[in-house]
Amino acid sequence: MTPEPEPEPEPGHSGEPRWTAVVPVFNEADYLPATLASLTDQSRPFHLIVVDNGSTDGCIEAARKQLAVCGVSHEILHEPRPGQVHALAAGIARVGTEFVAICDADTVYPPHYLDAATHVFDTRGSLCVMACAWLRPEGANDARAARAMRHRLTVARIWPRQNHTSGAAQCFRTEALRRAGGYDASKWPYVLKDHELAHRVMKLGFAAMDADLWCTSSARRANRTGVRWTLPERLLYHFTPHAAKDWFFYSFLARRFTARGLRDTVLRQRAWEPEPRRTSA
Repeated sequence: MTPEPEPEPEPGHSGEPRWTAVVPVFNEADYLPATLASLTDQSRPFHLIVVDNGSTDGCIEAARKQLAVCGVSHEILHEPRPGQVHALAAGIARVGTEFVAICDADTVYPPHYLDAATHVFDTRGSLCVMACAWLRPEGANDARAARAMRHRLTVARIWPRQNHTSGAAQCFRTEALRRAGGYDASKWPYVLKDHELAHRVMKLGFAAMDADLWCTSSARRANRTGVRWTLPERLLYHFTPHAAKDWFFYSFLARRFTARGLRDTVLRQRAWEPEPRRTSA
């Protein structure tokens, strides 16, 4: 009886996982369990890095218990410097795989998420340095989700050298991410760091989106008034050629964000949460 041949290993890592997912966390007790459940349900092996950025609500202790029984390779790091930019830099420094997925602690990822991102990288070639997921609106029916997908894929074709998704939905070739400098507060200490990082990474290649690559962020993100760029800033971003994007980010937008106090740490203020109710003395 002829033995069956061994399956061919995937390109890149000879049987080792090709992926690491990095999740920065600051006080996400209400959302993190669902995020971790979706990641541990992925159809492809990967290594998970959770970076605690000073949580005080018990979410890290709960995550430790949740991950202890999930069977997924993982580690939990602690980054005391406040701000996602520091947490992500600490997590990415530990990555040893071909690809890295940046994930948010209030986002749910379908079981095929890493498979879909792998397909994008493997079919688009080595110059594809980013795989970007489109955001499926929370609670959306199929028709609304289809509209969201068509919109994102259309604008990505119109402006192919720009970022068209959230930082929660960005995947990178690890080598390209590191060559570009990764998340670094000395380069960009402000909000919208996902757009600025994408600009640097796309100096090395291109980004790609695909209809099958999507995830669902919490609806609370619809309220981003405290950190959102203005309509004129957004329009200028779209219409500034890629060759002039250094000027757009580091001369134009950085100066405006400095004046408005929009450093990365304002994300910890959670503009979507109601103000605490004041009581009279």
